[in-house]
Amino acid sequence: MFSSYFLGMQQDMKIMLLPPVICALFRAIFIYVYTPPVRRCELMWKEKALACFRYGFWWGMDWNAYVYFLPLLAVTLPGVFFPAYYEIGDTVRLIGACAYCAVLYFAFMGKMIFYDHYRDTFNRTLLLGKHADKKNLADIFFNQHHGIWILLGVFPYLLICYEVLRLLLEIPRIAWPAFESETMEAVCFAAVFVLSIVFFYYFRYGGTLNHRNKPEWDEVPAIVKNDAILAKAAVDDLVALEMVFKAVKPPCLTHTDEESLAILSAVLPKAFAGGDENPLQFFRRTAKGPRIEAPKHIFFVFAEGHAQAGFDSIYDNFHLMDGSKAFRHLPGTVSFDNFLAGGMISQPSISSILTGLYDVNLELNENTNFWRGTVPTAFARHLKKLGYRTEFWYGGSLTWGSLNHFAPATGFDRLWGGPDICPPGSPRTWLGIYDHIFLETAARMIQENKNDQPVFHFLYTTSNHGPYTMPLEEYGYDVGAMMPEYAAAIRANDSVWRRLGGAWYADQALSRFLTQMKEAFDDSLFIVTGDHSIYFLPFECGVMPCPEQTVRESVCTSFAISHPSLREDMFAGNIIGGHLNILPTIIELLAPKDFSYYSLFPSLLEPIDHVVTPYCWLNRHEIGVYDEQRVQPLGMATEVPRARRENPAYLEERDGWCELTGWMVRHPELLQSEISLKG
Repeated sequence: MFSSYFLGMQQDMKIMLLPPVICALFRAIFIYVYTPPVRRCELMWKEKALACFRYGFWWGMDWNAYVYFLPLLAVTLPGVFFPAYYEIGDTVRLIGACAYCAVLYFAFMGKMIFYDHYRDTFNRTLLLGKHADKKNLADIFFNQHHGIWILLGVFPYLLICYEVLRLLLEIPRIAWPAFESETMEAVCFAAVFVLSIVFFYYFRYGGTLNHRNKPEWDEVPAIVKNDAILAKAAVDDLVALEMVFKAVKPPCLTHTDEESLAILSAVLPKAFAGGDENPLQFFRRTAKGPRIEAPKHIFFVFAEGHAQAGFDSIYDNFHLMDGSKAFRHLPGTVSFDNFLAGGMISQPSISSILTGLYDVNLELNENTNFWRGTVPTAFARHLKKLGYRTEFWYGGSLTWGSLNHFAPATGFDRLWGGPDICPPGSPRTWLGIYDHIFLETAARMIQENKNDQPVFHFLYTTSNHGPYTMPLEEYGYDVGAMMPEYAAAIRANDSVWRRLGGAWYADQALSRFLTQMKEAFDDSLFIVTGDHSIYFLPFECGVMPCPEQTVRESVCTSFAISHPSLREDMFAGNIIGGHLNILPTIIELLAPKDFSYYSLFPSLLEPIDHVVTPYCWLNRHEIGVYDEQRVQPLGMATEVPRARRENPAYLEERDGWCELTGWMVRHPELLQSEISLKG
């Protein structure tokens, strides 16, 4: 009996050797693929890379140690009492270990795809996928990320794993020694049994027996954490997934009202007592009087993935945003090069700007309470109060993100979905009708409408989004003509070629729409911004002036505002802003003196010292990301900018804005008793 346990335990130890090796190989692949080519060789051999692998090994043992412990419990221990089961123990171990290796494979492939889109390993954004268009996700997987090869690749991978595990199990074992007395044998076995459990906990806790010293994000060595790629690589894929699902409920939804009041004090301008009082009432503002003549049409274009990076002068040779650049140079147009979105992906971004309240990844658009009522900061409600008819135009189906329920509740009179208004059979992605067709149809309908009431048009496009399967060359995309010096490198990477083409195509469609509307309604007010930034520049190809994406490029969306009477000196010297500054800016430009409105933030016509969102912050000198605790100088960069990790700036303010949203979600009754927009 003792011998069976001792021999089986050794088999369990041997199969535990493979998963950490696999994780290390996956870590190396991740670093190689996502490290800019000019840094690959030097990075892989530096001290910080070794520190990354060392820390990643111990942190990964949080999961990998179970490859030893579970067979110990499920195979070795029962095999002591059931000899027939002991005989097939290695077969059971092989099956279980191969299954775990398959989990590691798919977790790694998922991480690689996730990082390609979000420049981050698994995070809370993953949880928002439950409401995503599953057909679009499948399209991205199979067409953009060669999903069929990923699925087929698991078979040779598992065959290799099986052979390695089989060879490990065939390594000779140490025999159970002979003892002079049964008592001595029992004592020795007891010691072996205890040590077999201690062995598990030692590896499970990352090389320590004190669970308080387990590896975690806060303890990642600074030399690793200060490198954007290595910091992500140090976190094994299953560990990253565990971190996501352990923190399913945001803190702002778990706090008591008493706890919330203390946090809210950082952002509320006056004392808030709670109860049935609405905290948003403290953000009532009064307009100073109109700066421009109120236009007949206001066009707010919310363009998918319209990122600031494409406008930066260091990337002029790529000619990706030439249409929008021309718009920015028109008289009466003011643009900001440092502008933060309300969300890092589409849904929280759209719901943030429509409600005037940071969504905080809570998917307010899917919350049925926000289908029946709204908040006093809601965007369209203010435009209605100014006398505008409010129309919402979306290139996709209005059921996406429950916009058919959510948008009317925020104040839109009429909703138009691309599939409903565009010609039957119009080409489309899973998300929506191609931008040029959708925007041409919207332009025609807007021009044909003879209603004299002023109109606020909110237009949301869809095409600048994976898997980028549009016939780009058919629409004029030619990298040879656009960027001849980079054409060979771009054509060599089909994924990059398509990604750049998607950005170029969307900008062309957008700029044609803007030109058409400006010619038809020359007194209109235009606001053009993106829903969020995207990773689209060809850093993989070794043709960029800076070898890797900066923080600013990863989070800053575009912003331009245009009207014949606008002047740059009206904007108080500001060079920074955010999505939630747009509504008060429109109000302060158009509204009569003493017009009452609600906004968490001031207009862009007032000096702005800093901008804080739940995800990022920036001021006139620096920009930072909260989750990564990474800070860089603000501005364009032709070399890797100095970055540092430190306690995030404006943290109390950021927590206050998150808490404000949490309060409104926890108190849906306040949505039914919103502050009067007439006061």
